[in-house]
Amino acid sequence: MKIHVRHILTEQKYEAEDVLRKLQQGEAFEELARKFSKCPSSARGGDLGEVEAKRFVAPFAEAAVALPVGEVSPVVGTQFGYHVIKRLS
Repeated sequence: MKIHVRHILTEQKYEAEDVLRKLQQGEAFEELARKFSKCPSSARGGDLGEVEAKRFVAPFAEAAVALPVGEVSPVVGTQFGYHVIKRLS
């Protein structure tokens, strides 16, 4: 199953929670990704493109697939850090 997602990766859970609060207050996902994400995708507003869900680590893939298109996840922890995910398709 291919999905198109953006994400914001932080080192600490509290940082991801802060990003999530900013999103809930209406700040743009892409801008927050550029400013706070530790992933190289931050330069593209957190855009990971359209890829097979199975290519992601399990917690990330499960959260991304469960999201309705256009929605943002709660904080998801993986071995890479803490993610906030937005599903685009």
